[in-house]
Order: sequence, then C-alpha cells, then structure tokens
Amino acid sequence: MREKTSRLMFTLFALLILLCGPAAAQQWHNNHLMLTPDELEWGPVASMGEGASIAFIEGDLSSTEPFTFRIKLEPGYIVRPHIHPEYERVTVLEGTFHFAHGDVYDPDQTRALPVGGLAIMPPGEPMFGYVEERTIIQLHGNGPWGIEYINPEDDPRLTER
Repeated sequence: MREKTSRLMFTLFALLILLCGPAAAQQWHNNHLMLTPDELEWGPVASMGEGASIAFIEGDLSSTEPFTFRIKLEPGYIVRPHIHPEYERVTVLEGTFHFAHGDVYDPDQTRALPVGGLAIMPPGEPMFGYVEERTIIQLHGNGPWGIEYINPEDDPRLTER
C-alpha cells in the first residue's frame, strides 16, 4: 500500500510542477534553449509550501527523461526529511544550502554548501536541509520525479501548517 501511495504522490508532484511551471518549451529554438536568470518564471511549489518557489526549465517529470528546474528558498526555510524516486543532483546557484543525509531533521548534522557547492543523493535515501538567506538551487536528473516526506505531517499537500 505504501508503494502505491508513494507512486501516486510522485505522479501528483510531477503533474503539479508541470502545471505550475512555465512552458519553457516555448523558448526552444532549433533544439536549443538559452535563458538568462531574469527570463525564468517563478511559481509556487505545492509539495514544499510557503517560502519555496520553482522555475521549471525542461523535461516532463512524470516521464523517464531528463529534467531541470530551480528552487528558490526564502530565509529560514526548512526542507523537512524526504526521499526521491531517482537520483537528486543539486547545485547551489545563490546563497548557502545547509544539507544532510538522514531521516530526522537535525540542523547540526548539515554541511554548508556555498555557491558552486553540489550534492548527489541516491534514490530512496532520506535527506533534509535549511537556508539562512535566500538561496537558489538547481536540480536536474531523470524522471519520473517526485518527493515523499518521511513524516506525512511535513507534507504541505496533505496537511495545513
């Protein structure tokens, strides 16, 4: 049952990002995409709640294909322990992302990743983090993509904070 629920949540997350993210495909020209940061369109991230926004760049998160998107986290944002169905590849573009492996949120266990820092986490491995200042991270990988919180109470799609 948990596996079926997880698959459903991953699919719903992918669909929400596709619906909330801008249609970057409109900016493709001769199979190339070139953007400057001011051309990105930011929107809410239902799976992360208030304080996080997303700029969808490429890919269909519900399919087995490459994707790229950016997440902007406002000061004080906490990324609660969660897992993903595929590898997570994160690069810090702005600010500092305090990130760690584990299924219990413990800010003392995080490692500060400054601009240019990166993290690669395997599928199904729990992780968490936080930011002290506005931080932008870029995620890329292969779908299907989604997020499942270790504690369902942390999932803003299921509960009110």
